[in-house]
Amino acid sequence: MRITGTFIDEISHDIPSNNWNAQKWAKEFQIMHHIGIDTVILIRAGYKNVATFNSKVLKKRINILPVYEDLVDLFLGLAEENRMDLFFGVYDSGVYRAQGNYQKEIDINCEFVDEVWQNYGHRKAFRGWYLSHELGRKDLPGQKCIQHIGMHCKEKSPDLPVLISPFLLGAKLVNNPISLAEHKVEWDEILASLRGIVDIVAFQDGQVDYQDLAGYLEVNSELIRKHGMKAWSNAESFDRDKPFNFPPIDWRKLWWKLCAAQEAGMEKAITFEFSHFMSPQSCWPAAKDLFDCYCEHYGINVNCPITKPVTKVAQALSKLEKMKSFNVNRGGREVFR
Repeated sequence: MRITGTFIDEISHDIPSNNWNAQKWAKEFQIMHHIGIDTVILIRAGYKNVATFNSKVLKKRINILPVYEDLVDLFLGLAEENRMDLFFGVYDSGVYRAQGNYQKEIDINCEFVDEVWQNYGHRKAFRGWYLSHELGRKDLPGQKCIQHIGMHCKEKSPDLPVLISPFLLGAKLVNNPISLAEHKVEWDEILASLRGIVDIVAFQDGQVDYQDLAGYLEVNSELIRKHGMKAWSNAESFDRDKPFNFPPIDWRKLWWKLCAAQEAGMEKAITFEFSHFMSPQSCWPAAKDLFDCYCEHYGINVNCPITKPVTKVAQALSKLEKMKSFNVNRGGREVFR
């Protein structure tokens, strides 16, 4: 089973930035297209006070840091050039859920979704929504958050799918993991509550021991289909078994997980995430070797022919970067640095 989708973690929570400019992103999309990736998922459009575009809603609600480039426009343009679908990830405050203030999280996101749809909904590559708020087990306030934001996305765009990627409350994540039987009971109830709101479920696969994963994949596939949703698998391409966070995964582990997902009848394999842990451009040197192993296994030429010109969007952003035209306030007046 090949990986045909990947998250884009540009607003990163716990992994380092690759610090790519527009030309590097243009090359990255061509590499992804070359190996068969047809779906990119922006994992979040904003996190805490950092955003991917200059959102009026987030400036008003969160007082975000200055945003000098529109990464959403860039990614949509590159997706369109490479015939990819883009799922738009919503905003994650990183605060209000932890405080139990789900209503504020919902209110901000509903207003944010309106802005996003007005700005980008007409774009050809805009093909779905990703709800960034993850669940691992029964959590009524968390379910309410997903329900309300998901319903709002559906109201704006009834024909576009909504995707979630829950985690497994396994031994690699917590000291008191739930059993497979408990997982099945709880997720049967959770998915029932999300029926008609969520269209695609892609469980993360890295939180349980490898010998237990096949059972979870089979249960997940069964439950997702029971509730009329599409079953994808989020094959993590980073390794949770090391004493530091997070290196690219051993190729043999990824290979095993993809085989297990295929055996379980998953319809599509996506990954978190190609650019950091599998790309030949990654800041991790081992990512290039993982890329080589993956390409060798599936008979893909490791040398991607870069034949397309850089997009107009990328060219414009590149000029902005070269000019370093960031507004800086010095002594009460704005200047260019």
